[in-house]
Parts: sequence; structure tokens; C-alpha cells
Amino acid sequence: MYAVIMTGGKQYRVSEGDVVEVEKLDAELGAPVEFKDVLLVRTDDRTLIGQPLVPGASVQGVLQSQGKAGTVLVFKYKKKKQYRRTRGHRQQYSKVRIDKINVAG
Repeated sequence: MYAVIMTGGKQYRVSEGDVVEVEKLDAELGAPVEFKDVLLVRTDDRTLIGQPLVPGASVQGVLQSQGKAGTVLVFKYKKKKQYRRTRGHRQQYSKVRIDKINVAG
């Protein structure tokens, strides 16, 4: 059984027991997290596809940790003009352990 959820403008394929890194969530460590934007649910005997969301479906998990990803360098350059700019970016993320996929009906 798996589900496709949307959070932070991105889509993730999750199963029960998975640990996924999603865009940073405003929650305390160990707090329960619920994702209601479920786009697809696949069970053993059927597939539910939302238009755009599956009605009554949700995914529950627990926030395990928060952190920052590695540095991504952004380099701007214009030839013959002595223009160079280097900038770094570290995206914040949250690790969520998926506990349960709920399907209505």
C-alpha cells in the first residue's frame, strides 16, 4: 500500500514506515503530522485517483528531525566585464516517519 502526497509544492510517494525529507514544517520534534493533500492511494485490491484530491484520505506521520541540506553554489558571471558573484544556499527540511495511510470507505 502506498500513497502520493503533496506538501511544500512537491509530490512524494510514501508507504507506511518510510522516512521522507519534506520542505520544512512548523511543528515540534515528535509531534504528529497529518497530510490531507493525498493525490493517489494504491491498496492491494484497488487504486484511488483524486481529481485533484482523494476525498477522505489522509496520511499520518511523526516529525523526527529538522535540518539543512548541503550547500548549493550559485555563480553569476559576465564575460569581459569583471563581474562575478558567488552565493550559497542551504534548503531547510524536515524528516517525517510515515505511520498510517487512511482511506475513507
